[in-house]
Formats: sequence, structure tokens, C-alpha cells
Amino acid sequence: MTSISKAEKAYIQSSLLSDPPLRADGRGLIDFRTIALESGIAPIANGSARVSIGRNVQDGGGGTEVVAAAKLEVESIGDGEGVDGGRVVCSVSCSPTAYPLLSPNALDDLQHDMTSVLNATLSHPTIRPKNLGILPGRKSWLLNLDVIVFSDAGNIFDAIFMAARAALWDTKVPKTKSVQYRAKKDDRSDATQAMDIDVDEVTYAGSALDTRQTIEVADFELPDYWDEGEPLDGKQTWPVCLTLNLLPTLHFLDATLQEEASVPLKLLVFYTFPSDATPLLRGMRLLGTGVSDLVQVKSLLKDGEKYARNVWAALEGKLKDEDLRRNQKARERFLNR
Repeated sequence: MTSISKAEKAYIQSSLLSDPPLRADGRGLIDFRTIALESGIAPIANGSARVSIGRNVQDGGGGTEVVAAAKLEVESIGDGEGVDGGRVVCSVSCSPTAYPLLSPNALDDLQHDMTSVLNATLSHPTIRPKNLGILPGRKSWLLNLDVIVFSDAGNIFDAIFMAARAALWDTKVPKTKSVQYRAKKDDRSDATQAMDIDVDEVTYAGSALDTRQTIEVADFELPDYWDEGEPLDGKQTWPVCLTLNLLPTLHFLDATLQEEASVPLKLLVFYTFPSDATPLLRGMRLLGTGVSDLVQVKSLLKDGEKYARNVWAALEGKLKDEDLRRNQKARERFLNR
């Protein structure tokens, strides 16, 4: 966030409204700055990513920088907030150096607003990953998605959702194997003779009417290491965010801090583009001061879908390239042992 004078505000607005429109860095109205993405940056997380927008090519400084990390933990169902099938909880934290002009209270309010937007979108039950369950009715995975804003040079919400999608894409869910404990049949009261039984290897003996042979899962174990497992389900359901900055007669993308201060009204749209289905609008938010009528919003949603599709395709292509890069590095480390 930045503060500009009335003269600067008027100059930026008149430049955007001119024919042709002019921006300080020479971009067109729908052009993005350079976007850099790197996944797997936090070794102790189940998935992580860093996204930067508009970083200086010469010295690597400046721009908007966001880091997201996903961490899985086991929680009980029924004893607390656990949900059968698992759940996702998102939070956004801002480094004080990203907003040096804000007081601690104002920074807390900003973090709360960002967390509200991210959590309301990614924690919705309709896009919950299907492989977060462990023991039905007893145990499930809680996925904590933590996002940290290190610097803000404009277009922060797009960067947050790019980093969040990349971190979820990178997340691996550890495989689990259900086990149960049962005393020997000839002395069920002797707890010292309890046995660990793999429910996948149980053989049933005796009468088919012997209900004592019923197996109930009591716990689980991890056959893999904590950083191994299967990819998190739902890659086609995590949305991208597109921010449309609004002036009375036009809109533009990827605003800098000065442009955001000059054009305070913006529309956030969240889209997913499943490969086997029609595009889905996951949500929208109108932020800032100003008004917008229904006719304008309908037109913006149509344009926003087109722009968001381009962002989705570019981001998915980059994430697949990151998968290939990391797999190649893993093979090289294995061969060099």
C-alpha cells in the first residue's frame, strides 16, 4: 500500500483513459509483469511454493513476493473440530517490511481480510480433496495452508492464489494402513496377549455367525516416510484469482501500487477450468470504494473468464515443468549416492 498525491492520482487516471492507454512501465491494459514460480522450497513442508510478480531482472529485487506452504497433521473426529474426510484451513501473514506504513492493528486487519478471502474460497466443502480421510469417523488429515507476504508491489491477491495453488499442487499425502488390536481368541481378557493385526491380511475362521470375528479398525500406521505419498487430490478444482481494476470506462490487470492507489475499486473473480467440464466461477469479491452496476459486472465476468483461462493455462504449464525439474533432480541425487 502506498500514498500518492491528488495530482499523481489524476495523472495516472488520465494516462489510463487516454487513447492509446499509457502505463508507467509501458505495458498494455491486460498485460502482466514477469511472473516467477518455484515449488518445493520448504523441505519440512508437505508442499510449498514461491511466487514473485514484477521482480527486477537485473538484481532480483522488488516486485510482489509470496510464499505458501502446506502442512498435514492428524486430528480426531468428534473430539474437536475434526471433520470426517478431512479439512483445509488457510491463513495469510504479512511481513511488517511489506507494509512499513501500517500500524500493527492495521496490519492485523489486512491479514484478516486476506485470510478471509483465501479461506472462504479454498476451504469450501465442494473443493475439499478426497484423500484427506484416514479412518472413517475417527481420524482425518488437517491441511494447514499458510501463506506469507514478504513484499507487495501490487496485485497481491493474484499472487496469493497462485502460490496457494502451486503449494497444493506440490503437496503429497502420506499413505496410511489401517490396523487394529485384538486379544487371542482363547484368552480375550488377557490384554498382554494383544496383537497388531493388519486389516488387509485378516483371515476369518469358525462359524460365519460368530460375530466376535468382526474386525474394527482401531488405529493406523504410515508405510512411507512423512515426505512421501500420493499427490493431493483435486488439482482441477483449486481456483486461480484474477483482479480486475476498474475505471468508469475500462478495466486493467496486474496493477502496480501506484495504480492501485489511483484506482481503488477492483473486482476479484475466482475461476477453475476442469479439463472435462465447463469453467466454474468459484466466487467473486468487489473491494474498495466506488460503485458498479449489474450490467458492468456481467461484462466483467465474461472478460474475467477469458483472462483467467490464460492465467490457468500458463500456471498449469509451469507447474508441470516444475514437476519434471524436481523429478530430474531427485534422480540425479539418487544416482550420485
